[in-house]
Amino acid sequence: MADPARAAKLAQRIKVVVAEALGRRVKDPRVESITITDARVTNDLQHATIYYTVFGDEIAHADAARALEKAKGVLRQEVGRNITVRLTPTLEFVADQIPVNASNLEELLREAKRRDAEVAALAAGAKHAGEADPYKGEGSEEIDEDDFDEEDIDLTDDDELDEDANR
Repeated sequence: MADPARAAKLAQRIKVVVAEALGRRVKDPRVESITITDARVTNDLQHATIYYTVFGDEIAHADAARALEKAKGVLRQEVGRNITVRLTPTLEFVADQIPVNASNLEELLREAKRRDAEVAALAAGAKHAGEADPYKGEGSEEIDEDDFDEEDIDLTDDDELDEDANR
């Protein structure tokens, strides 16, 4: 097992090498719209997964996948020449789903913002069901601490309750 830091550095190097090789060595026009987004290498440095995105529709995605599969040998040979490991890792190409997920997330955020605007518009013209402060009004008197004396407390009922509890 290799150090995970070494595997991460190797993955970044493979990402750069593959991206350069797509532009330089592979003469297939289907790879022109491919962008290498990430690469990951297993800790034993035997397998590399390379993530890519394609600008275009579903047909362009399918063409790019076929072109990468066809050019896999040339790309692996180029990786073997430009990295310093005993065995050249196998390459696996995976379409990156981050842009798709990001667009879905953006759509959800737009929908939430639209709903928030609707609620704010409804709240702007809304009034309270009762008074603005239902606790202030007729029958509710405020008690000042100055009006309250300890002499006003009648403890006779409480004393009788305490005596009944002790029996």
